Amino acid sequence: MVSKIERLCIEKGMRMTDQRRVIAKVLSDASDHPDVEEVYRRSTDIDERISIATVYRTVRLFEEAGILERHDFRVESGENRARFELVSEEHHDHLIDVETGDVVEFHDPDIEELQQKIADKYGYRLVDHRMELYGVKVK
Repeated sequence: MVSKIERLCIEKGMRMTDQRRVIAKVLSDASDHPDVEEVYRRSTDIDERISIATVYRTVRLFEEAGILERHDFRVESGENRARFELVSEEHHDHLIDVETGDVVEFHDPDIEELQQKIADKYGYRLVDHRMELYGVKVK
């Protein structure tokens, strides 16, 4: 079965090698926002011949094609690796746990309305925005 990312690549006329197919499947199946190292680990579980360089090149290719979105989430450990997700047709924001790096996607109509009110107040028409909230899980 063709993964969502592979289908998007085919629609864009991109050449799909076996290794690209594996990487596309790993990214399509991801329920989190993996970094390249994690994509590499998951990909080599399927095909051990895939190199880290191939993963970097493929992720960059998918990003340049507008298929993947890159996020540079900050975490307390100081690691600031780029993490990736499939470009979404539905807007959402992110809540990042700075201790674990876990990412929660959410959409809040009240926040969207407030952002529009702020833009209106200052005489702007919003064309895009990105909201990232950083926190620690309350125990």
